[in-house]
Amino acid sequence: MTLFPDMCETVLNESIIGRARKKGVLDIHTHQIRDYTKNRQKQVDDYPYGGGMGMVMTAQPIADCFRAVCEMAGTRPRLIYMSPQGQVLTQKKARDLAKLPAICILCGHYEGVDQRVIDAFVDEEISIGDYVVTGGELPALVLIDCIARMVPGVLSDEQCFTEESHYSGLLEYPHYTRPAEWEGRAVPEILLTGNHAKIAQWRREQALKRTYSLRPDLLEHADLSVSDLEFLENLKSGDCKT
Repeated sequence: MTLFPDMCETVLNESIIGRARKKGVLDIHTHQIRDYTKNRQKQVDDYPYGGGMGMVMTAQPIADCFRAVCEMAGTRPRLIYMSPQGQVLTQKKARDLAKLPAICILCGHYEGVDQRVIDAFVDEEISIGDYVVTGGELPALVLIDCIARMVPGVLSDEQCFTEESHYSGLLEYPHYTRPAEWEGRAVPEILLTGNHAKIAQWRREQALKRTYSLRPDLLEHADLSVSDLEFLENLKSGDCKT
């Protein structure tokens, strides 16, 4: 639900999401909130009570738009409001949302939306980071992309997202492609051996090493095996040479 559906459609019709929509794997609709306003000027905002800068989106067109979405869907989707006040989006949250049969995303604009429509309809608020952008459209597109790639049939193989950064709680291992040597920098020898077990071990260790170096906070909640913990202990003590 947005004031800028064309902006959203431009992104949603491209790349992996666009192909999934064409195949019918994803069913995504953009809804123009302005179409549901009851005033002649198609106005969807008004001055805030109590004064202050900016305008606030009014409750009526948002509420009627959501009611129309529910009727179209034949059910009440989980309504998410993209807001800097919401819980920060994580891979775990995206995995949970990907399991739902339907969700609806409300994109605010101006100074936000009338609190009463949030209280009446919104199930949760989600933020994509501790900063403010002009409207909810870009955050909504980030959320859609993050969720959609975990829907069966969107990517060619589940492994395409299960090995990515954050899915298992770790950052992803480094990637290399041809040529084997570029400007004096060689691809790690292990990747050229064809030994898949050794390669898998190397990748896991590299993911652990990268996470320990760049985002050690993630290790507190990561799913770690006994061998992972031993590797990290060696890394901390300086005994790890990988």
